[in-house]
Amino acid sequence: MKYSDLLAEWLKEMGYTHCFYVAGGNIMHLLASCNKHFHMMSVIHEVAAGIAAEYFNESNPASNAKAFVLVTAGPGLTNLVTAIAGAYLESRELLVIGGQVKTADLSHGIVRQRGIQEIHGVNIVQSICCLAELMKEPVELSRFQCMLNAGTNGRKGPVFLEIPIDIQGRPVIRAELEQNVEYVPTTSTIPIATETLIEQLAQKIRAAQRPILLIGGGVSRATTTQIHDQFSAMGLPVMTTWNGADRLAADHPNYFGRPNTWGQRYANFLLQESDLLIAFGTRLGMQQTGFNWQQFVPNGEVVQIDCDPAELTKGHPAIAWPIHADANALLLTLSRKPLGEHGNWLAYCRQIKAVLPLIEANTTAISEGYISPYVFVEELSQLCTSDDIIIPCSSGGAFTVMMQMFAQKRGQKIITNKGLASMGYGLSGAIGAALAHPDQRTILVEGDGGFAQNLQEIGTVAINQLNIKIFIFDDNGYASIRMTQKNYFGGDYIGCDIKSGLGLPDWEQLFKAYQVPTMRINKGKNKEFGQQMEFTKLFNTKGPVAFLVSIDPEQTYFPKITSRVTASGTMESNPLHQMSPGLPETTLQHIAMLREQW
Repeated sequence: MKYSDLLAEWLKEMGYTHCFYVAGGNIMHLLASCNKHFHMMSVIHEVAAGIAAEYFNESNPASNAKAFVLVTAGPGLTNLVTAIAGAYLESRELLVIGGQVKTADLSHGIVRQRGIQEIHGVNIVQSICCLAELMKEPVELSRFQCMLNAGTNGRKGPVFLEIPIDIQGRPVIRAELEQNVEYVPTTSTIPIATETLIEQLAQKIRAAQRPILLIGGGVSRATTTQIHDQFSAMGLPVMTTWNGADRLAADHPNYFGRPNTWGQRYANFLLQESDLLIAFGTRLGMQQTGFNWQQFVPNGEVVQIDCDPAELTKGHPAIAWPIHADANALLLTLSRKPLGEHGNWLAYCRQIKAVLPLIEANTTAISEGYISPYVFVEELSQLCTSDDIIIPCSSGGAFTVMMQMFAQKRGQKIITNKGLASMGYGLSGAIGAALAHPDQRTILVEGDGGFAQNLQEIGTVAINQLNIKIFIFDDNGYASIRMTQKNYFGGDYIGCDIKSGLGLPDWEQLFKAYQVPTMRINKGKNKEFGQQMEFTKLFNTKGPVAFLVSIDPEQTYFPKITSRVTASGTMESNPLHQMSPGLPETTLQHIAMLREQW
C-alpha cells in the first residue's frame, strides 16, 4: 500500500478525527489519503489551521476527538510558525504534518534552495517543538508512535513531522512496518508526589494563617470538575490563572478571582496579603507575578507544583518549596486531607472582594453613542449559558476586559493563548472550538485590530455555518497600543488607528459580503442590549452572527500595573497590589480597618 495511506490509518487508530489544512502540491498524497478517514477542514491561511487545531484539542471534546494540521512545504510551513510557537508556550498538544520536496531535491544546507518551495522546516521550528524531524524514509509504527508521544508525554507541546513527497507516495508492505506492534497509549513521565510529601504540604497549610490556592492551566478540567464541590470543604480561598479561568465557577463561595498584571484588583490585593501561596500547574510567568517579581507574595512563601523542573528553578519568582510532580494527582489527594481552620481568613477575603468591585468609576465614563466595554462584558457573561464555549481572544483591550470582567459559569470552557499574546488568534481559535463542540454555542470576543489580522477566516465560518457568535470591539484600531502611545509618548500615535495609517474595513459591508447576519451594539440604541428582541433572536439562532460593539476610541483600560521609565531608560513596575489608578483614601482606610479587625 501507499505509505501516506498507512500513515492516515495509523493516525485514525491513534484517535485523530479532524484535519485542518490548506491544500498544496507537496502534500498531495497525504491530502488524498487523509480525505478517506478524517473530517477535513479547509481554511484560508495555514496559521488558522494551527490555531484551530490547538483550540480544538484544548477544548477537550466529549467524544475524545483529536485534530492535527496538514500543510505543504515552504510557505505552508512558514505561515504556520506563529501557531506552533503559541502552542509551545502554552504547553498544548499540536501535531503538524508538513510536506517537503522529494528527497532527491533536498538541498541539505549546501545551497539555500534546490527543490521548488523547499525550505528547511525542521531548522525553523525545532526550538518551539517537542520534536521536529524530517522523515527521509518510511518509519515503522512503533517509531511513529514515539514521535507523536513526544508532544503528549510529560509537558505537552507541538510535534512537527516533515515528509518528502516521494516518501508519502512510496509503496510499502504494511506487515513489515507494523510487525505485530499494537498501539500503546501515552503514559506520563511526570512524577507522582508521595503520600509523605503531600502530608507535609497539608501540615504547612494547616500552620498558615492566610493560605491561597492558585489553579493554573496545568490542572485539567477533569480534575477540578471532580473536586469542584470539595473546594468548599478544603476551606481555602481559590484563585485561577487566565489559562485556568474555567476551572472554578465565579459564584463558588471559595473563588477569589484571577490575579495578573491586568488582573482583578481584589484578587491581586488578596494574593499579596497571603502568607502561603500554593501554585498548581502554573509556570508563574511574569504576567502572573508582575514584572516586579521580587515583591510577589512579599509577606509569605510560595509553593509551586509543576511538571517541568526548569520552571521550578528559573529564579523568578522566589520559590520556597519547588515540587516537581503531577499537579492533578497532588491536588486530588490534597483535597481529601484536613487543611485546618481558615474561616476568618475566608471572611476577610469576602469583605475585600465586596470593597473592591470589578467595575470601577474611571472605566465607565464614555462618550455618547458608545458602550462601556466593562458594562458590556458584565452583561454578556450573564447572558451566556453554562454550555457555551468562550474565546476571549489573546491580546489587547478586549482580552483584558474579558479576563477582568467575565464571570464564568460552571461547565463553561474558556480558551485563550496568552503566552505568545498574538493578535488574530480569536477567530481561528473559535473555529477549532466550534468544530470540537458542534452542538454548543461558541462566543468570540475580539478587538477590531486583532480580528482584522485573520479576517479571511470569516469565509471558513460562513461556508461551514459554524455556530459562532462574534463580538468585535469596534474602537477604530489597536486600543492597547494607542493607550501605550498616549501614556508614554504624549499621544504621538503611530499605526494604531485609522487616522494614523491603520487600514480597517467597513465591518457591516465586510460581513454582508460573507452573508453573515450583523448587529451593532451601542449605548444610544441598545443600552441594555441583552433585552433587545433583535439581539435575543440573533444570539440564540444557530449559525454565525457578528455583533459590532461600539467602543469609544479614547476608552481607558484600568486597573493595571503601571511602569515608569527610569533615568537610565529602563522600565520599573509596581508590584501586583499597587494597581493604577490608586484607591481613594476612604477605601484604603476601610481596608485598614477590616485588616485590623481580622
